[in-house]
Amino acid sequence: MSSDPESHLLVNRPERLVSLDVLRGFDMFWIIGGKQILVAISVLTSASWIDWTLARMKHPEWHGFEPWDLIFPLFLFIAGVATPLSIQHRRRRGDSDRKIYRHIILRGVLLVGLGIVHNGLPTDWTTPDGWQNHRYASVLGRIGLAYLFAALIVMHTDLRGRLFWVVGLLVGYWVALRFIPVPGFGAGDFAPGHTLTDYLDRLTVPGALYKGDRDPEGLGGVIPAIATALLGAITGQMLMRSDRSGIEKTLRMFLGGLICLGLGWAWDQESVFQFPINKNLWSSSFVLYCAGWSLELLALFYLVIDVWKFRWGATFFIVIGANSIFIYMAPQFIDFYYTVNQIFAGPLSLIPRFRELIVVLGVFSLKWFLLYLMYRKRIFLKV
Repeated sequence: MSSDPESHLLVNRPERLVSLDVLRGFDMFWIIGGKQILVAISVLTSASWIDWTLARMKHPEWHGFEPWDLIFPLFLFIAGVATPLSIQHRRRRGDSDRKIYRHIILRGVLLVGLGIVHNGLPTDWTTPDGWQNHRYASVLGRIGLAYLFAALIVMHTDLRGRLFWVVGLLVGYWVALRFIPVPGFGAGDFAPGHTLTDYLDRLTVPGALYKGDRDPEGLGGVIPAIATALLGAITGQMLMRSDRSGIEKTLRMFLGGLICLGLGWAWDQESVFQFPINKNLWSSSFVLYCAGWSLELLALFYLVIDVWKFRWGATFFIVIGANSIFIYMAPQFIDFYYTVNQIFAGPLSLIPRFRELIVVLGVFSLKWFLLYLMYRKRIFLKV
């Protein structure tokens, strides 16, 4: 059974967090079409707000933060929120811990495998050299490994234990990068390719690295990414509590988000702790800063959707979030752009000025309609 001493305060049959499903779909919307639609609109108009928004939808080359950086950690944070709910559900239906362990490990390994597939097969996949130069690190791999270790920690810790792990992982990661010397560069050098994370990735990650001498989804960054998932799990455990109102939970998430944002900002200051906000390194300051924004977004979605029960338009995003991994992988096997160009070949030739916008809207609509059919048929390809 759960080692959490507050387990008696959990809701026996917790109502599904619709806000979590909507937020997951909102996050995925920008990946599967939202950004492309804005880019197509920007070609047709000179609206300054679109140009400003698109400028925010790029990753900084190294240090710094833009809203687009939040897409990946928000998804991992949401997975963390869902973890204690999933474990509680499995335990209450009678699953043994051994069965839950198998599920956690299988899910983590499967995500790593799907990440490798998502990177595509090598051109010369029949030869050893082809696979030797293949990139194995991936977004899904990072999610899978971080989830795997975070879920195992959640299985055997209470709130205090999880907080201990978060602090230990983040402080330990900072100490390692700040004080352990890297051959040729010394200690505390945060330039691209000079960090301990990059050095360890060059030693341990098989195949090719995304940036040649470093990889933003390498193995080193898994350590702080576990903390991202654990911060989500801590939030999920709080949302399961039966002794707190929806408004109180909202306020706790809002205040917790402000604290994380403040700590992340402070850690980013060179004069204080010297650990810049950096997505490539998944720095400890980046973890806290992204957790802060994730908490603020979840607090807003939870208040509106689960507390105030205002759910107009929620289905649009729920449909996307229900099969998020499937639609992320689908372009590797379905050429949506070819399909849309074939369907609308005639109309597109008549209005060339709007061609790009029509195509991206068509591609997104095709993806959403496919997801809607799966949702209606209750086909959920969960990993």
